[in-house]
Amino acid sequence: MLKLIDLFRISLRHVYRQKRRYLGVIVSIALGTAGLIAVIIMGRDVKANLNQDLDLLGRVTILKAYFEPYAGASDRGAGQRWFQPATVAALRRHPGVSGMSLAAVKPGVAVSTWRDKTESFVVIGVDGDFWELNGFEPAHGKFFTARDVARSRRTCVLGVELARRIFGRSQVAGQYLPIDNDIYLVTGTLGGEGASTRVDYAFVPLTTASQRMRGVWQPERLYVRCKGWDDVRPVAEAIPRLVKSHQPSEGLRVEANWEHLTRVRRIAWWVELFIYLSIAATLSLGGFGIWNGMMAAVQSRTREIGLKKAVGAEDRDILIQFLIEALCLSLGSAILGCGLGRLVIQILSLHLNSTVPEEVFLHHAGLALFFSVILGAAAGYYPALRASRMEVVSAIRYE
Repeated sequence: MLKLIDLFRISLRHVYRQKRRYLGVIVSIALGTAGLIAVIIMGRDVKANLNQDLDLLGRVTILKAYFEPYAGASDRGAGQRWFQPATVAALRRHPGVSGMSLAAVKPGVAVSTWRDKTESFVVIGVDGDFWELNGFEPAHGKFFTARDVARSRRTCVLGVELARRIFGRSQVAGQYLPIDNDIYLVTGTLGGEGASTRVDYAFVPLTTASQRMRGVWQPERLYVRCKGWDDVRPVAEAIPRLVKSHQPSEGLRVEANWEHLTRVRRIAWWVELFIYLSIAATLSLGGFGIWNGMMAAVQSRTREIGLKKAVGAEDRDILIQFLIEALCLSLGSAILGCGLGRLVIQILSLHLNSTVPEEVFLHHAGLALFFSVILGAAAGYYPALRASRMEVVSAIRYE
C-alpha cells in the first residue's frame, strides 16, 4: 500500500493534469469559500455601519427614556424625576449601548422678540453628544460642540421652521437671537427628514440652560443608541432595571420604534438568507462538479484501475486514491478561496474603517477548510467507491 504522502502527490498530479476539466469546479468552490468567509467575518462590521445610518434604518437603534410629568402636587414626593450621574454611568457600561445623550425641556415656552415680532417656542437643553447620537446634520451652519457645552456658552441651534418664523429665512448662522433675558448666537439650523419633528424647537447647551434660564433644568430625557438592532430589545428591558437599582424609577418610560425595527430586521433576515443560499448554491455546484469530474476520471482511467488491481492493488487502495484526489481538488480550491476571501476582507475593512483580528480570520478560514474536506469527501465518495468495485478483467478489456 502506498504511503499517504505518495497518495497526495499522485492525486495532486492527476488534478493538475486535468486542470482544464476542473477549472469550473475550482472557481465555484473558491468563490463560495471566499464569500462564506467574507460574509461571516465582516457581517458584524457591516451591520454596525448600517446601524450608524439612522436615517436609512428609520432610527431603529435609538431608545428614548424619560420621566413622565408630575400628575399633581401629591405626586412630587414620588422621587427624583431625572437621571442621576450614577444611573447614567451604569447605563453606559451596558454591553449593548454604544452612546448616550442627556436632554431637558424648558418648563413652559421661551419668548423671543426680533424686530418687533414676538415668537414663543420650546427650548431643549442638550449635551454635546446629541447631534451625532441621533445622526443629525445641520441644514445650514454648524452645531454647537461638546466644548461649547462644557464652557456654558450662549449658543443655540434653531429648527428650520422656527428660523423662518423668526428671521424669515432658514440660513441664519451668525445671527444673534434674544431668548428670554439673554442673547444667544445662532450657530446653525437643524433640518432634514430625521429632524422633521424638531423643526419648531430651539436647542441650547444643557449647562447654559441650567445656569441662565428660569425653571428646574434637570436631564429628564435620555437618548440611548444601541450597537445594533439585535441589542434594542435587551437594552430596552435593561433600562428600567438599571434605573431602579440606582434611583427611584416611578414614572419612567422607555420608547423605541418597534414597527420600524421589525421591518428592518425582516429585510435583514431576507438579505442574509439570500446571501447564504447563494453561497450554498455555489458550493453545491462545486460539489456536483467534483462528483461529475471524478466520475469522468474513473471512466477514462478504467484500464489503469484494472492494471493496478491486476498487480495487487486492493479495493481499499483504489478507493483511498480517488477519494484523496477529490479531497485535493476541494481543499486546493478552498485554499484559493481563503486567499481570495482575505483580499475581500482587506478591501471591505478599508471601506468600513475597521480591522479584523488575525485570529478571527484564521478561525473562520479553518472552518472553511474543514467544510471543504467534508464537501470533497461527500462528492468524491461514490466515484471512488465505483472505481474500487470494478472487476479486474472487465476493466483491463475496457476500450
